[in-house]
Amino acid sequence: METIRSDHAGSVVVIGGGLAGLMTALRLAPQPVILLARTPLGEGAASAWAQGGIAAAVGPDDAPALHAADTLEAADGLGDAAVAARIAAAAPGAIALLERYGIAFDRDSAGKPALGLEAAHGRRRIVHVAGDGTGAAIMRALVAAVAATPSITVIEGLEARRLLVDDHGIAGVLAAGPFSACLLPTRRVVLAAGGLGGLYRHTTNPLGAVGHGVALAARAGAALADMEFVQFHPTALDVGLDPMPLVSEAVRGEGAVLIDETGARFMAGKGHAELEPRDVVSRAVAARIAAGHQAFLDARAVLGDRFTGRFPLIAARCRAAGIDPTRQPIPVRPAVHYHMGGIAVDGDGRSTLDGLWACGEVAATGLHGANRLASNSLLEAVVMADAVARCLAGTDAGALPAPRPVALPPAADAGPLRALVSDSLGVVRNRAGLSAAVTRLEELAFRGGATADPALVALLIATAALRREESRGGHWRSDYPTSSSGWRCRLVQRVADTGTHLTCRAVPLPDSLQSIAQGASS
Repeated sequence: METIRSDHAGSVVVIGGGLAGLMTALRLAPQPVILLARTPLGEGAASAWAQGGIAAAVGPDDAPALHAADTLEAADGLGDAAVAARIAAAAPGAIALLERYGIAFDRDSAGKPALGLEAAHGRRRIVHVAGDGTGAAIMRALVAAVAATPSITVIEGLEARRLLVDDHGIAGVLAAGPFSACLLPTRRVVLAAGGLGGLYRHTTNPLGAVGHGVALAARAGAALADMEFVQFHPTALDVGLDPMPLVSEAVRGEGAVLIDETGARFMAGKGHAELEPRDVVSRAVAARIAAGHQAFLDARAVLGDRFTGRFPLIAARCRAAGIDPTRQPIPVRPAVHYHMGGIAVDGDGRSTLDGLWACGEVAATGLHGANRLASNSLLEAVVMADAVARCLAGTDAGALPAPRPVALPPAADAGPLRALVSDSLGVVRNRAGLSAAVTRLEELAFRGGATADPALVALLIATAALRREESRGGHWRSDYPTSSSGWRCRLVQRVADTGTHLTCRAVPLPDSLQSIAQGASS
């Protein structure tokens, strides 16, 4: 039985309890906000697991223009230059904003920010907390700030199952938990629901991250962009855990090298070696494993006994698995870590559906293009959450629709799909695997049931990956192993009005939200 939560009717509803969701709610204060979180705040969000830190040009030899240039280089031809410039310029202010919420970033002996180096960055610009504890520290501070903000009503234990729409756009949220369901009437929804790594067999994400926000937006009619670009982190701790603990990029930034079981360093002589972009390193590690070898990250020579002080959380996870990283190489393998695509949004986080905004990993802003630069994710979440809040500040509740009965979908279950998704949409893809995946996923995505929403998200990835006949960034096809200038475009998808299939269209660069919306509806 559904109940109607009329006590907060018309309030902005923020879906997601990670960094992007918390920051959006905080920046909207004192405007009333409902923050809807499937798990208790601080739990179940990938933000808390972020180790490396936040990229920001705050060093004396750095500048936002250099940060933006590195971002676009990593994006492999599909990054939006204007978005990269704007977010890189906002990065120092984002660090200052977080400090105002009580986050104490690490400093050197002179009191200056202690800056780490990560792959594909031309400067040391990774601002961090407690070595590798950045995400956890930020989440603790923001959860406390939310609890102290009277304008934010937190509803834990309920997840959004559907976005309600009418002729005017967003009309409400249907939410449910183990024992109850409710309707939240509203004309303004912010999706900050995280990523989709839980669709895969090997992931560093919480297992509940199965593209929930993408599915909500897609079924409501919003456009999706860049869905084929999935980032595999090359160094997840390979000790049989699910999800897999991350061994941060920053460890390689300090000089750790990749070796196999014979001690051979297999990234030597390849560009920037271990500090090549993540897609490059992930393919190298995956190829080594596929050839029958094991892969290890070796920090003994460069860090030795200093490893624990610099990376206390990673050291603890290694030791829990019986590995001493100061004396032994760390077993690693690629695992899904981040999704570059998602809900197509403009610079204010507005989607193509009236009343729907999105920020964080669930959104496709154009910042990451085909491949995300390390430590730009937390940065984007903070900057875009602030942009969304500023945009929403000028809106009102609007006329709310009359309540109507809505069928309640079951809770999503991605478990039966993980093998299929991993085998066909992994580090290396090909036509045969993608075609078979599309056929199977189409059967599941539009027939209802617990696997329907995860299957729809996987279908969006598979359809775009099949359509893009080249290799670029996080999308690599063995049958099209090079990039092509003819594919410097964004693939935009939408669930057709019939609700029975997808549409997919290439939108040339440079694009705009308006052209994406037009492409998705054609």
